[in-house]
Amino acid sequence: MPAVSSARLEARISPELQQLLKRAAEIEGRTLTDFVVTAVQEAAQRAIEQAEVVRLSLEDQQRFADALLAPPAPSAALQRAMVRHDKLLRSEE
Repeated sequence: MPAVSSARLEARISPELQQLLKRAAEIEGRTLTDFVVTAVQEAAQRAIEQAEVVRLSLEDQQRFADALLAPPAPSAALQRAMVRHDKLLRSEE
């Protein structure tokens, strides 16, 4: 059976917080370590999701959908950029 690798995390907490965590772990029938690791993992996933997920108001959602369904005509600057892009790609061939 292959060895399972793990990393160690240490934190200094007040005795009051330790007792609170122990009580919560006991209520859920879990070890203190399991309770803390699960809570920290859930908090990390929430933090990452909040940082990476873009949330739009209903009005912004509608604007976004409208722009996808009926995009505006390309501006002159965008047209020039597309021509330059095409020239650069052709020169690489």
